[in-house]
Amino acid sequence: MKRVATTIRLDEEKAKLLRALAGYEGRKINDILNELIDEYIERHKETLELLSIPNFLQECKNGLEEIKKGGGKRLDELDD
Repeated sequence: MKRVATTIRLDEEKAKLLRALAGYEGRKINDILNELIDEYIERHKETLELLSIPNFLQECKNGLEEIKKGGGKRLDELDD
C-alpha cells in the first residue's frame, strides 16, 4: 500500500488535547488519525457503494426535481 503525506489543520486546543491523549495512551498521532479515518470510511461505505452505481446520483437528483414539481409516487405506490 502506497502511503502519502498530507497536512491537516487543527485548532491549537484540539492539537494539544490530541497530543496529550496520544502520549497518555503511548500511541502515535498518525495511528490515531488512521484509525479514525478507517472508522469514517466504514460508516460511509454504503454511500460509496451507491455512488459507484452508474447514473445513481443523477437519478436521485432527477427524482428530487420531480418531487419538487409535485410529481413522484407515495411509498405505497412504489414497486417492491
